[in-house]
Amino acid sequence: MTDDHTPEAGPDEITLGRIETEVALLMRFGEATRRASGTAEHRVLDRAAYVILRHLDAAGPQNVSALAAKLNLDGSTVTRQVSAMQRDGLVARTPDPADGRGTVISPTAAGLSRMTAVRAARTRLYGEILGGWSPDDRDTLAELLQRFNQALESRPRSR
Repeated sequence: MTDDHTPEAGPDEITLGRIETEVALLMRFGEATRRASGTAEHRVLDRAAYVILRHLDAAGPQNVSALAAKLNLDGSTVTRQVSAMQRDGLVARTPDPADGRGTVISPTAAGLSRMTAVRAARTRLYGEILGGWSPDDRDTLAELLQRFNQALESRPRSR
């Protein structure tokens, strides 16, 4: 077994090792930055609620199965998250027009308002963090992150 510090590691293994390290750091710093920011706007939604609301805002009402598939989560996990969000007034359940036995989840005005506040606060924060970057570098980062997320999303899912 080699790592990115051994002479036997080829250029591709070294690069992949660097990517793995940087993604791990990105996740850690991203969460730490959110928690440590001076504004409460980042904390008006937990990460799961924010992601669910962003998806519902973009894709429209969804049933729990569709949400679970999109987020690569177990249906029972999404059901628990959605139930908590419903108790908090962030989403509403309505009968599924395609299947009267099921329900679809929609964001409420309060949910969208809170999501918008978090998104604006995060956008300002990243504007500050990337303030010294050129517009081209920012655009390149956005494109590469989108490609990376699309690659992650298209991986076969195991349950």
